[in-house]
Amino acid sequence: MNTEQDGLAEVRTERLDLVPLAVAHAGEMAGVLADPALHAFIGGAPLTPPELRARYERLVTGSPDPAVVWCNWVVRLRAEDRLTGTVQATVTDGGRTAEVAWVIGTGWQGRGIAREAAVGLVGLLVERGVRTVVAHVHPAHTASAAVARAAGLAPTEGTRDGEVRWEAVFDGAGG
Repeated sequence: MNTEQDGLAEVRTERLDLVPLAVAHAGEMAGVLADPALHAFIGGAPLTPPELRARYERLVTGSPDPAVVWCNWVVRLRAEDRLTGTVQATVTDGGRTAEVAWVIGTGWQGRGIAREAAVGLVGLLVERGVRTVVAHVHPAHTASAAVARAAGLAPTEGTRDGEVRWEAVFDGAGG
């Protein structure tokens, strides 16, 4: 997958638009991500709008490593015309491997948004040539495990920082 952040495609699913991340999203996203409960499994604390803006400035600039491509989208729920979270992929191995992640604000959880966004993201990645998709999920985070499973990933024996490695390998035909 050979793409830069500004060259990312918008992904449209049944209810969602995955919109390439822009610094201008920081204000709205700071509210979406403000609940400390979102950090129960990943650690840290919510960022203030200026902190999130600085983070987004770094993300949209791209990885300093030319062998790594950072791809970040905000998740817009069309019916509410609201941002609800983010999905991301770190693409390596000459575009053949992507590590994915998703975060949906607590106000929109339980509605299948993470599942739909992750399925759309994985579909785009495979369409663009990614063959191995990986996610790391805390073993107690059953909702995130369900999202990974819906996106076609399966748990492996591997772990990193206490999280289970989930993985899917796709053939050249997209499945």
